[in-house]
Amino acid sequence: MEYWADISGEKIPDIKVIPPGPKSKQYHQRASKYMKGYSSQVRLFPVVFEKGHGVTLTDIDGNTYLDFSSGIYVTSLGHCHPKVSQAVCKYAKTLMNCHDFTTPIKTKLLEKLASITPGDLNGIQLYDSGTTAVEAGLRAIRAATGKYEFISFHRDFHGKTLASVSLARVDKTQGLRAPGFFLVPRGYCYRCSFKMEYPSCNLYCVDYIEEVIKEETTGNVAGIVLEPIQGWAGSIVPPDGWIQKIRKLCDKYNILLFADEVLTCMGRTGKMFAMEHWNTVPDVITLGKSFGNGFPVTAMVISEKYKNTLEKISASTSYGGNPMACAAALASIEVIEEENLCQHALEIGEFIMGLLKKMESQHPIIGEVRGKGCLLGIELVKDKKTKEPFEEAGKIVYQKAFEKGLAWIPAGHILRMSPPLIITKELAKKGIEIIEESIYETEKEFGY
Repeated sequence: MEYWADISGEKIPDIKVIPPGPKSKQYHQRASKYMKGYSSQVRLFPVVFEKGHGVTLTDIDGNTYLDFSSGIYVTSLGHCHPKVSQAVCKYAKTLMNCHDFTTPIKTKLLEKLASITPGDLNGIQLYDSGTTAVEAGLRAIRAATGKYEFISFHRDFHGKTLASVSLARVDKTQGLRAPGFFLVPRGYCYRCSFKMEYPSCNLYCVDYIEEVIKEETTGNVAGIVLEPIQGWAGSIVPPDGWIQKIRKLCDKYNILLFADEVLTCMGRTGKMFAMEHWNTVPDVITLGKSFGNGFPVTAMVISEKYKNTLEKISASTSYGGNPMACAAALASIEVIEEENLCQHALEIGEFIMGLLKKMESQHPIIGEVRGKGCLLGIELVKDKKTKEPFEEAGKIVYQKAFEKGLAWIPAGHILRMSPPLIITKELAKKGIEIIEESIYETEKEFGY
């Protein structure tokens, strides 16, 4: 709690030079000679950060920003949380890596993780990136079932390697997705693919999966893979009953349910794992991002009944489960528990949603606000009736708010918010006020 007291104050944000400032422009120009493929975040606002503390980021020009992105859902405990930093430093000085040999800190992490995962999920492999953990989950499911096909959902995001890309939308630069991967519409009620209304639809989008199984697959579906709440697509929360009905469908066809919680784990949504909102236990779960509060550590966890199949898929990695990573992950879990951050995230989420709902009713370009805990989104539209996406406005609102000192996340016409779980109501309110001011200014520019 002492750490919390050190992250609030009247000077957040504190903009001294109009950003991106001259030093940011200089460094970014130098780096851009070599690095290509920046995210939309950086392309739209190429600021150069130098340090972070708690819920703030400071750029090289001396501007301090309120962080509403957590490094893309990563630093959920705030930047440089002392307990996590100390844990990493300890092993950076004593033992940085020893391949996949057992270490005392790895043993403690495995025991702790098995104690907090839902149901009987306790077969664990440790990795260093989300996409690697997802690939491991797919291999494990194939080994466990003897089947090879997968079904996933429109606009889900699962990583950037071949199989994980094949679980999501592909573009012409990537070519065809790998064989055996099938996509179906998501439970996205604001933009229902079937033009139906919830709840009278009886979740037809799940019934439709049976048609895909019968008509498009060979009948060898090994797993259904989903994000409990979509991140990249815009903090899209499924309707109540959607996940439970998919669980029943999996059981009916002897298909394993794979919950990719790389983005939603570790209290981000107000529960340690987002699947807990729907009291549903998957057969496989992946963890990442805030698992190590910024240190690259991820995990794939499988049900007790299938964990011996992990011997078949080669668990060892060069960096996964190294002592620094295990120390960061264990410390992060302990901080979440000791500071009761899941409950705090729920309360902050309800507070922010109250502010966002009021904004939704007052601004003509806000189509929908949504989210759980500290995973939130605003969808901008040109007209509330037609729901035509307003991507140009999304870019401008993002840039205006960033210039005022709010570091956050764009996604076309959807603006994403993921403040650190330690944020106070005072600072959360400041962030929303900056967003509303930026939306108001943008509406005026477009004549609303």
